[in-house]
Amino acid sequence: MTPAGDARGDARRDARRISESLTDPRVIDPRQELVRHDDLSEEELEQIVRLLAAMRDWRDADQRLSFESRAHMKLNETDMRALRYIIASMNSDVPVTAGALSDHLHISTASTTKLLDRLERAGHVVRRPHPTDRRAVTVEITPETHREVRRTMGLQHARRFEVVRALTPQDRDTVTRFLHALSETTLTSVAAPVTDPDSAPSAAAPLG
Repeated sequence: MTPAGDARGDARRDARRISESLTDPRVIDPRQELVRHDDLSEEELEQIVRLLAAMRDWRDADQRLSFESRAHMKLNETDMRALRYIIASMNSDVPVTAGALSDHLHISTASTTKLLDRLERAGHVVRRPHPTDRRAVTVEITPETHREVRRTMGLQHARRFEVVRALTPQDRDTVTRFLHALSETTLTSVAAPVTDPDSAPSAAAPLG
């Protein structure tokens, strides 16, 4: 191999090594300004890093699946969240109104109207008269879109359910407590409803 080829190979290995170390506090916080780890054994630290890396890998895989599903159906993230909410409501025999959808998505009424107009034009949803309120309309997903969402996101959810089913009850409790504790560490900001979900900035991905 030529010197140039060796250099490219070294650069790729370095890039891969850094990518794999983004959950390691020894790399992202070597001075221990944010994460203290000098009270842990090397084995304990490696175990924690492996767990954080596994979480990152799962998040990356989930994001790839979500992106591929949305790209296939020509939808953005808010569109897909809306469709999943509509499906869940219909499965529960709960009429879906624009107001309920706006509350679920945390977007304004105007943005919800724009979203529904877009989904209706694309053949994903239909509006129907509300069964008890003449002033309101309900939103239903079309059979074709329902089948497509079930084929993509629904199938993936079923696979995840089987993974959780395989755990012991004690392991499920442990994982549940862990995920709840992890959620409480997430930094969130209180923001006004988004005017236009298409123009909303994406949340910054956390380190690791």
